Amino acid sequence: MTSRPGGSVEPPPEARPGDALTLNEAPAGADAAAGEADATVPMPRRALPEESLPAPRRRRGVLAAGVVALVAAGAGAVAYVTTGDIPRGTRVLGLDLGGLSRAEAVRELGARAVSQGGRAARVRLDGKEITLQPGTVGLALDVPATVDAAASGGLVPFGTRDVAPVVRVDAAELEAALRERVDRARITVTKAAITFRGVAPVASYARAGLDLDGALAAERVTKAWPAGQVADVPLTTRPPAMTRAQVDELVAGVAKPAVAAPVTVTAGGRSFRLSPAAIAKGLVFRSDSAGRLTPVIDGAKLRAAAPAGFREVETPAEPATVRLQGGKPRVVPGAPGRLVDLTRLGSALLEVLPRAAPRTVTAPLAESGPDTSVADVTRLGIKEKVSTFTTYFTGGRNAPRSRNIITIAEDVDGAIVRPGETFSLNGHTGERNYAAGYKDAPVIVNGVLEPGVGGGASQFTTTLFNAAYYAGLQDVEHKPHSFWFSRYPAVIESTIFYPTLDLKFKNTTPYGILIDTATTGRSVTVTMWSTKVYDSVKTVYGPRRNVTSPPTVHREPGPKCLTSSGLPGFTQDAWRVIRKDGREVEREKFSWRYDPEPRFVCGDQ
Repeated sequence: MTSRPGGSVEPPPEARPGDALTLNEAPAGADAAAGEADATVPMPRRALPEESLPAPRRRRGVLAAGVVALVAAGAGAVAYVTTGDIPRGTRVLGLDLGGLSRAEAVRELGARAVSQGGRAARVRLDGKEITLQPGTVGLALDVPATVDAAASGGLVPFGTRDVAPVVRVDAAELEAALRERVDRARITVTKAAITFRGVAPVASYARAGLDLDGALAAERVTKAWPAGQVADVPLTTRPPAMTRAQVDELVAGVAKPAVAAPVTVTAGGRSFRLSPAAIAKGLVFRSDSAGRLTPVIDGAKLRAAAPAGFREVETPAEPATVRLQGGKPRVVPGAPGRLVDLTRLGSALLEVLPRAAPRTVTAPLAESGPDTSVADVTRLGIKEKVSTFTTYFTGGRNAPRSRNIITIAEDVDGAIVRPGETFSLNGHTGERNYAAGYKDAPVIVNGVLEPGVGGGASQFTTTLFNAAYYAGLQDVEHKPHSFWFSRYPAVIESTIFYPTLDLKFKNTTPYGILIDTATTGRSVTVTMWSTKVYDSVKTVYGPRRNVTSPPTVHREPGPKCLTSSGLPGFTQDAWRVIRKDGREVEREKFSWRYDPEPRFVCGDQ
């Protein structure tokens, strides 16, 4: 650049109109005064035809315009694909979720899940196709998780992106359901096992073979089901999960020392001993799905094996119930109990069982709520008397036969029969023996009266049967006596003999039944309390027929010989007639043939 007089500046040859020069960037050799200037001086512009521009200048202009266009187009594309939470072009199970918000996607996919949720899962199990209902194995589309997966994907400017649905399944339930359907003979794998024969450990060793792979089944079912496809679940060869040496190590290190000596358990300041036999019942070696054994304490089995010991330290919970107060049923709240914490007892036992005697553990007592609440009992609707029946006896309260009647009545008093339940008298009382408080009194054995433990229990049985009969309950099992006794109604009566003869009736009403018993020195009464279902229950008798006279039988005198005056035998029918809402709804026939009761004579008199 050169300077002319008057301070004008002539542009250098390479400069062009429209360019700018920064004077403090002048080339070397420029006037110093000019070099000290600090100003940008625009060069005068003059129009030049485009074609007169050099080629590089023209290309720069075209590129600049192209960049602007691409930026504009790109901004539009980004705006298009990023609208909403779910990128455009995203599909799940053929459903286009692109451009939706998460809430909208959850709603759309949820509707699809509801429509497909009842579709059975099709499985080709070991070559045979079966179906499973989704609800039975916990099979379901996890809509929120699937929407999260759809939202977390990248942009899809062009085309579509299919997102695999997230499907949940209860793998254990699925495996159990498949194992129920597979041909058992096809399962050839043998898992290791350690059991006890008495207090002697018995080992069984694993062998390779075909088995169901639960993890593979879950993977294939969750993939195939949402698409409506068949999941192929073959049986696979499974190697032994445990070697013989590993099983033997468990036997020697855990099973044998576990039952070598008792363990003293302390809880709540009191103690009891677990015998080796009880430990053998409670210690189990549990196999996982692969067949690996782990020693665990089964608390329920341990408690069942040592009930007396646990009773020493525990206070059982009292369930809510119904009792008669002031002549009317009243709901009585239950009370919590304190039971040994079986989980913590199990952990403590597993620590000491491999050790030598003496062995002691401490277990805490945990509060246990009643298993029946006030609300549960209230819903039973026990509020009024629905039937009652009384029979009479002689001898006063202290006679052996009377004591048996009173003992069984007290045992049954307060029992509640829930809707749909069947009451068993033998099941409720158990064996009626001397240990249970029963005494010797006359019973019928092979058609002959002789002393026997529990004599008189059949009188209570007849009383209970009639109360159930007149409450309209279903007769499940009963058997009348061989001989007719005038203290009982003919045909509508029952005997009992543990364990072969029982009295059973079913509560077919929608309400609970409270059995209330009462005794005096000459009678026993059973009353049923519930909600009345029927207007009336009555018995209509037919005439006696085929009447036979009693024979006279002479028996050897002695303590087993009991005399009797004899009664005639006969056949008779009776009908139970039930009325409801003003009309007869049931007429049930009962028939029985009584043998004549012989006139028993001791000796030749």
